[in-house]
Amino acid sequence: MLYEVLKALHIISVIAWMAGLLYLPRLFVYHADAEKGSTQSETFKVMERRLLRGIMNPAMILTWVFGLALAWQGDWWHAPWWQAKFALVCGLTAVHHLYGRWRKEFAADQNVRPANYYRWWNEVPTLLMIGIVFLVVLKPF
Repeated sequence: MLYEVLKALHIISVIAWMAGLLYLPRLFVYHADAEKGSTQSETFKVMERRLLRGIMNPAMILTWVFGLALAWQGDWWHAPWWQAKFALVCGLTAVHHLYGRWRKEFAADQNVRPANYYRWWNEVPTLLMIGIVFLVVLKPF
């Protein structure tokens, strides 16, 4: 029963984390087009900060905690599919931290990248998620 509870909590935290990873770069797209110092830009700063700190950071931490607990409970450490999944989750975490750095640049009115740049980065978490889901469901190796 513990394994199933951990799995449910892991899935819930992953959903919350992925929602943020997909929404934050979309906010960056709109923020990049907003005039610095405008009311719109200041609103985006608040939205980005609250999303990252209030939802994404806790969800990422819980995803890691429950995921590692699942690996321990299921004794998955040496399974090749799990090691590949772990690498992809490390990639998601790196993207998360990259988004955090960009949020700080926007907060300081130091963004120099165009909106289109963030549109491309909006797809990266999706690609990583697809790989993770296929590894978990199929356990191909």
